[in-house]
Amino acid sequence: MSWISRKIWTSFTPWMPQVTQVRNLELYHSEKRAKGRLVRRYGYSDPINARGLLPRESEERVRTLPVYRPKDHWSEKRALFGQNDYIDILGDDDLHPTRILYNVPSWLRGVNGNEFQVLLRKEKIWSKGIFPFARPTRWKSIKKQIKFLHRFLNTKTRNKVF
Repeated sequence: MSWISRKIWTSFTPWMPQVTQVRNLELYHSEKRAKGRLVRRYGYSDPINARGLLPRESEERVRTLPVYRPKDHWSEKRALFGQNDYIDILGDDDLHPTRILYNVPSWLRGVNGNEFQVLLRKEKIWSKGIFPFARPTRWKSIKKQIKFLHRFLNTKTRNKVF
């Protein structure tokens, strides 16, 4: 027998798993029952009275519907709505129809183009003001979209060489 086989033979002990007996913080079922009912959602007051039809216990006012007031159909705003719709047909040519679009942003008035052209126009108009400093994240996203569309349109557009 060699030295190695003698060493293994003499120091052989049966394998035993390492067991640590630590009682878990969880209680046994009987201990839980002895403590009483588990309180859930402590501090929550249910706004719905689920006991059936009972009189109101609080003195809070019930929200009522507002008093019906019919619309004034002849107010200035409603009466003059759409008055400039046919200005290019009925009027003279000194006023273009895009000049009367008061509720449309200035960079969208009379625009006739794709998203890239609209964004370029928007960037040109907004760069003159305080917008790049007031809303840097929005400005960055506009610039990013312009860059993407520029790259996309340059790769997808045919460039015929004559």
